[in-house]
Amino acid sequence: MRSHTAQQGTALPARRERGRLVAGVAGGIADQLGIPDLYVRAAFLVLALVWGLGVILYLVLWALTLDKTGQREPAPAADGERRAAYVLMFIGSLLLLRSLGIWSGDGWVWPGLALSFGIAFLMDRGDIDPRSAILGLFDPQSGRFRARTAIGIVLAVIGVSIFANVAAPAVGAVLLAPLITGVGMVVLFGPWVWKLVADLGAERRQRIRQEERADIAAHLHDSVLQTLALIQRTDDSRRMVTLARVQERELRRWLYDTSPADGPELLSAALQEEADRVEHTFDVRVQLVTVGDRPVDDDVRAIIAATGESLNNAARHSGTDRISVYSEVGRDATDVWISDHGVGFDPTAVAGDRHGIAASIIGRMESKGGTATISSAPGEGTEVHLYLGGEPR
Repeated sequence: MRSHTAQQGTALPARRERGRLVAGVAGGIADQLGIPDLYVRAAFLVLALVWGLGVILYLVLWALTLDKTGQREPAPAADGERRAAYVLMFIGSLLLLRSLGIWSGDGWVWPGLALSFGIAFLMDRGDIDPRSAILGLFDPQSGRFRARTAIGIVLAVIGVSIFANVAAPAVGAVLLAPLITGVGMVVLFGPWVWKLVADLGAERRQRIRQEERADIAAHLHDSVLQTLALIQRTDDSRRMVTLARVQERELRRWLYDTSPADGPELLSAALQEEADRVEHTFDVRVQLVTVGDRPVDDDVRAIIAATGESLNNAARHSGTDRISVYSEVGRDATDVWISDHGVGFDPTAVAGDRHGIAASIIGRMESKGGTATISSAPGEGTEVHLYLGGEPR
């Protein structure tokens, strides 16, 4: 009982998973019969000329083998007797359809049969390298290839001649010679040209991958490896952390930054430069978060400079090792917050001759129509809010 079930399960061929043109039905049948898939596809094409019977049969087999997709070992190559049996069975099936009245006309099916299988014979290279197909015609050891080529040419000529005489007798003689010549040129040189184009494409992809690999190696050498060398030469743990943090930020920016290299300068990039400068100078960590972006103009330069001064003050006087910067660009305004959890101070107690806040932050923002609000108290840290109105330009 089990063996009977297994035989039923393998009655239908499995569709090909690789090397298929549409759904792998023809390839699966070819693998099970032990013949090249070119001839099975030619058979489906001939049946398609019989009122679309080949298309219907293909779709039915596709539906019946939806769960039978795999890459199996093909059956042993069919010998001459089996191939002859397949040919007789196929021709007999066509004659049966003709006798039953399921026929679209002798002027379509028979020339289509000759032309389809003629092209299949011509395209069947067997074990011949497609690039040396022309030389294979003169190779004494390629008798089968020469025989297939001769049969293919004869069938193609017969198919084209019948079709030209039946379907277009007026222009058949004029078109026959160039058509046969064109088909011969395509069959002989087509696989070689196809292989050449494929090789050129593969070579180009390989060269691109090598260039990308070389670019990555050069960047890693100039950045990551140099930073690791500097870390090995210092005994200051804080300096090590700063170098590693800066290098991590640069590497992430190099990997994930999608802004064009030749585009306009952006606010986010300028704020990042300020953050990097402060980290290098004061060995403090600056955490930058940006939401939205805008090109840099005179007004934006004011908010960038005010942000830099606020970072300088926090790094010098807050006593903390971490500063946070949050930038948000909206439709009507641009806001930047600089905050720390350091010692804080009383803004009203700042001496009048100290211009770091009054001129470099508040005055600079007010000169561009913006505002700068400083919120701080001893022991509670400091937050600077920079506001610039107007739509981004």
